Amino acid sequence: MNQQTPSLRQQLFHMTLPMLIGMLAVSSCQLVDSAFIGQLGAQPLAVVGFSIPIYQLIIGIQVGLGIATTAIVSTALGANKNTYAKQLGAMIIVTGFILISILCLILWLAQEVIVVNLGGDTALFPFVREYWFPWLISCWLGAMLYFGFSIFRAHGETRFPGIVLVVVSIINMVLDPLFIFVLDMGLAGAAWATVCAFCTGCIIIFAGVHRKDLIRFPDTMTTIRAGLRRLLSFMVPSMLSQFIPPLSGLIATGVVAIYGNDAVAAWGLASRIEFFSIIIVLSLTMAMPPIIGKLRGSNQLTQIDQLMRIAVSFVMLSQLALTVITVLFSSPLSSALTTDSSIADILHEYLWLVPLSYGGLGISMLIVSACSAMGMPALALVISALRLFSCYLPLLWLGSEIAGLTGLFIGAMTGNLIAGYLSWQLYKKRLTLLHSQYPKVVNPLAENLQTAS
Repeated sequence: MNQQTPSLRQQLFHMTLPMLIGMLAVSSCQLVDSAFIGQLGAQPLAVVGFSIPIYQLIIGIQVGLGIATTAIVSTALGANKNTYAKQLGAMIIVTGFILISILCLILWLAQEVIVVNLGGDTALFPFVREYWFPWLISCWLGAMLYFGFSIFRAHGETRFPGIVLVVVSIINMVLDPLFIFVLDMGLAGAAWATVCAFCTGCIIIFAGVHRKDLIRFPDTMTTIRAGLRRLLSFMVPSMLSQFIPPLSGLIATGVVAIYGNDAVAAWGLASRIEFFSIIIVLSLTMAMPPIIGKLRGSNQLTQIDQLMRIAVSFVMLSQLALTVITVLFSSPLSSALTTDSSIADILHEYLWLVPLSYGGLGISMLIVSACSAMGMPALALVISALRLFSCYLPLLWLGSEIAGLTGLFIGAMTGNLIAGYLSWQLYKKRLTLLHSQYPKVVNPLAENLQTAS
């Protein structure tokens, strides 16, 4: 077993590094984008702040479908059902296209209702209308790009998607100042720059999918029905677990909105920084499922546990280092992201408190990803709900009631830390149960695939 650990580290490194580079490029692009938007004033920043939880809702669908993609396609490949895996890939692309299109249309039609219910005022409506049209187009393109990435990841390929992410980010950063300032498009210019970047990325990624022959449309209704049943069995619980964070984000934004548009603007900037801070975690959650799928297929539960311990240890150490850096540079970072002193002060206070808990947040995210990849999406759903509705939101609200905005930040920090501990305990308990059942019940999904057409 000890001889296997270095190879697990090596697999994890080679799968994670390309995604880490790509995600660093994306997060850097988002921070640069925030810095440019921050020069436009408090109202545009507030619009972005109200848009972020809606974006997380779209992310919930695409990530839930991406998790299902990795689980069912990699397992089908492991069972040597290569044609079936390609057919599943095609059904995933079509399903994602339909779901995201419907959601974006609904969001466009209900934009004013959404902003008002989140605590925004009517003065923001002109900015919302200007921004949301290109922004929703960029969300749709970003989702399709993600589905293409998921197909590659399910086949164990992360290098090409990582390169595409870097290309997309560079295009976005180059076009941002051109569209926002040179062409004087303002807030909408930031969204149109992203549209151009994502459109280029979709062309590249789907050309790669076609070139490598990774998808194939089913030729019989029997195959379609069987594939959709399998997809839904994983997609529904995975999507529900991914819906919980954006729902939580909507509720949290509503609580923050009590303190005014400046607080919402600072919260939106903080969300961008949080994304950057947990970039290693996000990369691991995308890189680990294909490895876990293969280990699960060969009934190697001990190796899965070793892989998880390696990942958790790395996350704790890396998040500690990033927290120190964030605290040290919190003041210049706040000033760089906005020219509004009130927003900068709120953001500075956030950066002194909440990043201390990103290690706990990272552990929860890793375990949710691992449970889904192991064929336990229901447990992933439970852990997501526990983290946000039993830990994060109640303590965020309680802190707000006791000590205002500062208390809210302390509550968010405490909730993340408690959630990380509870998630790890639930994971260990379930793994112990699987060991007790081993090898009788280890991989029902793989067993079912043996009978799939």
